[in-house]
Amino acid sequence: MEEVALNTKMENLKLHGFWYSPFTMRVVWTLKLKGLPYENIEEDRYNKSPQLLEYNPVHKKIPVLVHGGKPICESMIIVQYIDELWPQNPLVPLDPYERAQAMFWVAYSEQMIPAQKEKDVEKALENFKVLEDHCLADKRKFFGGDKINIVDIAIGSLFAFFVTIEDIKQEKVLVAERFPLLHLWFDNFKNISIIKENFPDREKMSATIKSIMERRRAMEAGKSYISPFILRTD
Repeated sequence: MEEVALNTKMENLKLHGFWYSPFTMRVVWTLKLKGLPYENIEEDRYNKSPQLLEYNPVHKKIPVLVHGGKPICESMIIVQYIDELWPQNPLVPLDPYERAQAMFWVAYSEQMIPAQKEKDVEKALENFKVLEDHCLADKRKFFGGDKINIVDIAIGSLFAFFVTIEDIKQEKVLVAERFPLLHLWFDNFKNISIIKENFPDREKMSATIKSIMERRRAMEAGKSYISPFILRTD
């Protein structure tokens, strides 16, 4: 009976997203960690499908998970939804206090890519330092301790995106000397087999993001600064 119920819940999972988006990454990793089959629907950044616009009429953004014809929007809300419905390999702590702490840092992670102005890059780095000092000072392997949790999923995608921006700008931003514990954590995180197997190709991702930035620069000629974090608006 339980197996039948599980199979019923797994029917018709569809993910609308961009393969290079850090927000889509969060959902992909979660689905893979849970062992859930799904249909990937790759959206066109410049010509989003009618289905996506119908499923997310408010923000018109990816990612959107469609489960049994019902859409769920916003990456971390999707992660929570998946974790609650499929409890295997849990990401959200069961203990109420630990869960509250984890969700605080998930909410904090939403401040990690505010860079719509050049000066905001340093602010984002300050946010990373706060995260390192408060969550990794005890040199834990993951934000969840010995196992990854929802905070690792939230921060992992953003750290990966910052590394891509470093490749594009040919300039180190998250230097290991300034963020030693974050670098140690990221090495552990990206080497988890499922994460590693579902990590976007670094060179391909850099080329794609660079192309998007160049197109935006051409569209906004005369603007002194084009944020490398333009995916925030998707």
